[in-house]
Amino acid sequence: MAKTGKIAAFALGEKKTAMVNLPAQFVTSSTADIKGQNYSDLVDYANNSEKTNDLNNESMTDLIDLKEQFSKPGYANRNSAVTETHPIFGSDKLNYDNHDISVLRKDLDEAQKNGNNIHELAFSIRGDWLVKNNLYDPETRMIDQNKLKHAEQEVAKTLINKGFNLPLGEDENDVVWFGVIHQDTDHLNMHLWFAKKSQETRSEMVKQEGKYKGQPIGVIPLEVIEQAKRQFRKQLMSSQELRRHQEILKGVGGFKKEIVETAPENLLNDRHAKAIKKIYDALPQDMKGRWQVGNAHLTAGKGKMAKANQLTNQLLDDLFEKELKQEYEGFRSLAQEYDAINIEDQGMMHKGQRKWSENKEEELRKRLANQIYKHLAQIEDTSINDIDQQMSELLNHVEHRDKGSNADKTKIVSSPQEKNLAPKSPANNVKQNSKRIGDQMRVRGGSFNKISRLWRQDVRAETNAERQFLRNQKKVEQEKANEEYESEISRRL
Repeated sequence: MAKTGKIAAFALGEKKTAMVNLPAQFVTSSTADIKGQNYSDLVDYANNSEKTNDLNNESMTDLIDLKEQFSKPGYANRNSAVTETHPIFGSDKLNYDNHDISVLRKDLDEAQKNGNNIHELAFSIRGDWLVKNNLYDPETRMIDQNKLKHAEQEVAKTLINKGFNLPLGEDENDVVWFGVIHQDTDHLNMHLWFAKKSQETRSEMVKQEGKYKGQPIGVIPLEVIEQAKRQFRKQLMSSQELRRHQEILKGVGGFKKEIVETAPENLLNDRHAKAIKKIYDALPQDMKGRWQVGNAHLTAGKGKMAKANQLTNQLLDDLFEKELKQEYEGFRSLAQEYDAINIEDQGMMHKGQRKWSENKEEELRKRLANQIYKHLAQIEDTSINDIDQQMSELLNHVEHRDKGSNADKTKIVSSPQEKNLAPKSPANNVKQNSKRIGDQMRVRGGSFNKISRLWRQDVRAETNAERQFLRNQKKVEQEKANEEYESEISRRL
């Protein structure tokens, strides 16, 4: 990160770094005491006029080590006017006045006196992300600072209440925090500092052993920091960007749902009978009733389930190459489009890091494989073995039938845009000449018909559960939106 010598002259067109970074650090009171530093000195660093500007706030830092910030000169002359406001903000104000600054200093000194850590997190935001989400105009150098500050106010609640074993404050007045926007580098930096005010005595919140036994816990878990980043990005995204994300995710979910729902009628037919029989034979009988892919990849070559998993993966390859080719290609295409968004937001991927699309495909394959295993476990051994007696006749029938099967294939849509991100009706994709195993040969016990019936029942149950979950989520989101609207109205009054 480089200084620009100007205010709000952010770099544009970067590709290798994340759109929003959130490094975190903390300093213990004992370290600050030894060096003769005061937590309240951070107010001067935050208030530095060379880094801030309230005049370019319109609706549309130098990220140094926290220990060094204590020694940086502030802007001492800002306290000359009683009514003057500052770029510093907190939980209830977007700009502090002189009285607020005075109270803030006292609270920070109290936190240090009581032996608490001072925590800092800094959102480092790329200029092109700000432009894309209507937060920054590179020509006028105007920034929607109020929107950025509102987003950090919400994120502060998450970090303070969820960043430790217990909420950091023992009540709502037991935490002091403040933030500021610094504009003097090629990225916009939003700093956030916070500390507990009263002495920490809760056992869950202090180290119980080792060199720092008895001292307050300082490290915030990575998953909480990642959650804060996601929350921050989502709050600041433009409606256009949000819709773009939502449409892609909706499309991926739609294709996944269609694949899961149509898999039974496309898998449980005469063409796949031999492959399913091989899978059944490869399953370890001493684990019957507990057949699961588990944490292993379907292609992994170790473990009792390895052979069955590999055969199932080959069966799914065949299914996705033929009967469900259109749905599978739509699923992959949209998932890979979301990969591009993730790289755009988070920067280049690290070596060995899995793409979002790869994780989603593995989840889909595991789900289908586990459904097959679940229902194969409910078949009596004698009924599945009847397939062997009729396999020769079946294969002769399949060979004769497949000669003309390519003529009726549905044309593959070349892009998700042509699909309008919505899966087509499964009725057009099920091969007319792909009849169910029950129509071609009578398996004793109706094994394959039983699998299909049970599978469909499971799919319906899962679909109903997902719909109920989405209805509940929509209700929660609506209630939250109402609360935010009422809060916004009350702030204006």
